[in-house]
Amino acid sequence: MILAGDIGGTKTNLAFFTSKDCYTPRNLKTYSSKENSSLEAIVTDYLKKFPEKVDRACFGIAGPVIGNRCEATNLPWVVDGKALSRKLKRAPVWLLNDLESNAWGVAVLKKTDFHVLHDGDAKAKGNRAVIAAGTGLGEAMMFFDGETHHAFGIEGGHADLAPRNDLEIELFKFLLAKWPQHVSCERVLSGPGFKNVYDFLKSTGRFGTEPAWLTEEMQKMDPSAAITKAGLAGKSDLCAKTLDLFVSVYGAEAGNLALKAMATGGLYIGGGIGPKIIDKLKDGTFMQAFFAKGRFQNLLKKIPVKVILNDKTALLGAAYYAATR
Repeated sequence: MILAGDIGGTKTNLAFFTSKDCYTPRNLKTYSSKENSSLEAIVTDYLKKFPEKVDRACFGIAGPVIGNRCEATNLPWVVDGKALSRKLKRAPVWLLNDLESNAWGVAVLKKTDFHVLHDGDAKAKGNRAVIAAGTGLGEAMMFFDGETHHAFGIEGGHADLAPRNDLEIELFKFLLAKWPQHVSCERVLSGPGFKNVYDFLKSTGRFGTEPAWLTEEMQKMDPSAAITKAGLAGKSDLCAKTLDLFVSVYGAEAGNLALKAMATGGLYIGGGIGPKIIDKLKDGTFMQAFFAKGRFQNLLKKIPVKVILNDKTALLGAAYYAATR
C-alpha cells in the first residue's frame, strides 16, 4: 500500500493508493497544517485511524527539498524522509517539492480534469511547466526526453518580481517599502499577495474607495476571498481592478516560466486560486499577458495552456511517483 501526502501551508491531505490505481484515493483525510506540530504527528494520527501496512510513501511539501529533507516555507516544520521512514517501519519514503508533485500528477489526470485556456499547437511536444498560485506561488518544470516527462521542482515563485509598466512599477515600490530586502513574485501571486495588490490600488486613490459592506465582508471572511468575490461579481471597481492586475501579472509570470522551461509541450495552471477565478482567466487578460513577450510571441502562441481543475493533483502525483520507483 502507498501512503501519499500533499502538505501545504494551510492544509495537509493524506490518503492510501494502490500501485495500479494512482487516481483513486482511499481513506482520504484532511488536516489543518497549522494546528499540528509536525508531519510525523499527522502521519501517526492517520495510521491510528486507518491502520495499514505501508510499503512505500511519498509526500509533496511546500518548500525546497534537499537530500530528502525539507524546511517548509510557510510552516515551522522540518520534514525528514529518514525519520518518516523509521516511523513507517523502514518503508521507503520520498519527499518532493509540492509543485514537483503536482507536475507528476499531470500524468495521472483525465481530460475532464482540465480546462483549456489556449489550444496551442495540436501536435505540441516537448518540455512542460506548472505554475500554481495558492497560499504561496509554486513552479515546476517537466523535462521531456523524447518519450516521457521528468518533473523537478524549482523555487521560481521566490524570484524577483518583474514590473512591466508604470502601474506595476508603482506596485513594486509599494511592496519594496514593506520588504526592502527583496520583493518576490509571491508577494503578488498568492492569496496574501492578492490582498497586497488590493491594498496598493486602494492607497493610490485612483480606483475607487472601499465600500462599507466590503469592509464588513473582509472582517467576516478571508479578505482575499471577499475581494475576489466582489471583483468577479462586478460589485466594486476597486476589487475588479485588483482582479485585473493580479491576473495580468499571473499571465506574465506564466509566460516567463514557459520561456525559461521552453515549455513547448504545455503550460499548466495549478493551485487553489486558478479554478476559483476561472471566469476571469477566460476573459483574455491572462493570455494577453502570457503572449506579450516581443519577438517570442509566436512561440508562446504555439504552447497549450490548461487550468488544472482537480484539487487533489499533488496528492495523485505523490502516489504516482511512489508507484513508479
